[in-house]
Amino acid sequence: MKGKLYVVATPIGNLKDITLRALEILNEVSIILCEDTRRTKNLLNYYNIKGKKFISYFEGNETKRIKQVLELLNKGINLALVSDAGTPLISDPGYKLVKACRDEGIEVIPIPGPSALISALSVSGIETDKFIFLGFLPRIKGKRVRELEKYKDFEGSIVIFVSVHKINDILNEIYEIFGNRKVFVAREMTKIHEEYIYGNISDILDKIKQKGEFVVIISKSYI
Repeated sequence: MKGKLYVVATPIGNLKDITLRALEILNEVSIILCEDTRRTKNLLNYYNIKGKKFISYFEGNETKRIKQVLELLNKGINLALVSDAGTPLISDPGYKLVKACRDEGIEVIPIPGPSALISALSVSGIETDKFIFLGFLPRIKGKRVRELEKYKDFEGSIVIFVSVHKINDILNEIYEIFGNRKVFVAREMTKIHEEYIYGNISDILDKIKQKGEFVVIISKSYI
């Protein structure tokens, strides 16, 4: 019998934001695939989960790890896949592995939980009935601007992830392309210094701190 791959959502900040089922699966499996073993160990230590073997699985080694992981699954070993924070595969590696498992008839089971994308939308005050998620935008300004321009006329909200030090540049680019739209900016969600800012871009630019990880949601209208 083949093993199962569990795709396990873990906290995006506050370590208490984890489901009972996620803890149950992390306790049951003997091997955990993770981006940063140190971060995963911190989570497991917090819940006194011991004796696990870790296999590093990140963007740089994703392709070469697939064969090894499939061999384990085909031997009947159950594995858990986690990311550094939140739900795996959402702007994180894992798609290639899940596809390979599907192609081989290996069962892949979601263990739902925290997601920065959904958490930000839920408290944004911006339309949630229709939205598009762009993940992290390109690092180079020209490519970033071209990517944003594709969605200038999109009839819904637009959600992006922004890494540290890029937030003001990207908000200015959004202003130039979309105009003075309503936006919602979530910084360091569920962490000690979490912050949420809502308003027209022109009104919030001076309020944004340059530290942390951000989720930015652009309204579909100026209202």
